[in-house]
This record gives sequence, structure tokens and C-alpha cells, in this order.
Amino acid sequence: MTAPLNIAKLCVGCDSPEELAQWQAGRWGDGPACHVTRMWPKRESELLPDGSIYWVFKGLMLARQRLLGFEERIGADGIRRCGLILDRQIMRTVAVPRRAFQGWRYLPGAEAPPDLPTGRGSESPLPPKLAAALADVGLI
Repeated sequence: MTAPLNIAKLCVGCDSPEELAQWQAGRWGDGPACHVTRMWPKRESELLPDGSIYWVFKGLMLARQRLLGFEERIGADGIRRCGLILDRQIMRTVAVPRRAFQGWRYLPGAEAPPDLPTGRGSESPLPPKLAAALADVGLI
């Protein structure tokens, strides 16, 4: 079995996975979360059913949410957008440094960081410089 294709996205407006979870709970209640983006993924069939969105917080990829589907959203300006429908469970991942980028990027499953083991999800991530240094020498 091949690893699923994923999406990497900067989390703008939230500084941590916990803050993202709180924001989504306030916005979406108990239902699935939705993140609206301008571009529709051309590789939609590779993202579903097993892909995730990997969130980057302040230069570190720290969490993921499983992608459940895509919905067309038309903005007040009449422009068609893509609503990424997300599982509400936010899984913490091993911290991986990521440079800033605009929009979202495809993230092959083989390059995606692993989930943190159960019980370690509440740990604070390493400082970005230390995480980057460890990644450079292949330790994370």
C-alpha cells in the first residue's frame, strides 16, 4: 500500500494545535471543520480517502487533520472556492521545520511526519531553531 497524498498549510491566526482546536470548536461546533481555500486540488482522488492536512505553526509542522471531502463554496464576491472538510480530531505530529509559503502544498505521505505516540500529544514542541538543527542532521 502506498502512503496517501496530503496537503501542507500554514496555520495563520493560531499559534498552536490547541488554539486551532479551540477556534474550530467555536466556529463549527460539533460538526466537521471546514477550511476554505482559493484553489481546488487537481489531485483530489489521491487525497481521498486517506489524506490529511498538515498544519504549520510558526515555522513548525506540528499537527494534522484527516481530509473528509471537498465542497464548492462561492464567496460573496462570486468566486468559486474549495472547502476542505476536516475531521475534528487534531493529531499532534513530530515537529518538523517548514519555511513559510503561500497557499498550500502537496505533501507526499513518505515525507509526512509521524503522529506523536499516545500520551505525548500535550508535550510542548522543541524550539524552532533546535528542531531545525536536529532535522538537518537527520535526528527528527
